[in-house]
Amino acid sequence: MVKFKNVTKRFGAVTALDNVSFTVDKGEFVFITGPSGSGKTTILKLILGEIMPNPGEVIVDGINLHSSKSSGIPFFRQKIGTVFQDFKVLPERTVTENVEVALAVIGLPETAWGGRVKHVLNLTGLGKQANLFPAQLSGGELQRTSLARALAVNPKLLLADEPTGNLDWDTSDSMMKLFEKINSEGKTIIMATHNLDIIKKYKKRIIHLVGGKVSKA
Repeated sequence: MVKFKNVTKRFGAVTALDNVSFTVDKGEFVFITGPSGSGKTTILKLILGEIMPNPGEVIVDGINLHSSKSSGIPFFRQKIGTVFQDFKVLPERTVTENVEVALAVIGLPETAWGGRVKHVLNLTGLGKQANLFPAQLSGGELQRTSLARALAVNPKLLLADEPTGNLDWDTSDSMMKLFEKINSEGKTIIMATHNLDIIKKYKKRIIHLVGGKVSKA
């Protein structure tokens, strides 16, 4: 599903990733771990095609991003759902409308929105909050809104960047159980996290980064 082949990424004089190689198979749930500045978010941005390696190859679902035309990247990203630590929900829109924005972006006909929105809100436990605005939601509900929006496009791959970073333990644990349920239904999940309690409890395969390199320890 995702393959990094000798990927290096530099930002000026700073080397964020240094000759990184790994493979994530379809249906896997993988943690990317490491201290701040180790390259976790850089890996997610490379998978999304937001940045390109120099040098190396990033292959996602059979597509080599380095050799793909830039005009095709937006269509490629429709295969990927993203969940962020800071939620990135639209404050002026309700939970339902936040999810609908994702469907509008991929060009799904409005006649198909209702069923898709209802499904992901029920899946994420947000049925009762459908008409509330972000200011009326708890941190856990905001993160579930972000997850519902990501799932609405029916992605093959789900990327999560520190999704429990702003949540207490009980809420984080609840979110992780939801991610596990989604993974059990066939979604590939790559999650960047430094939450040791989550890592210890949920025992997924770990890609550990130290100073931009994959640690063998």
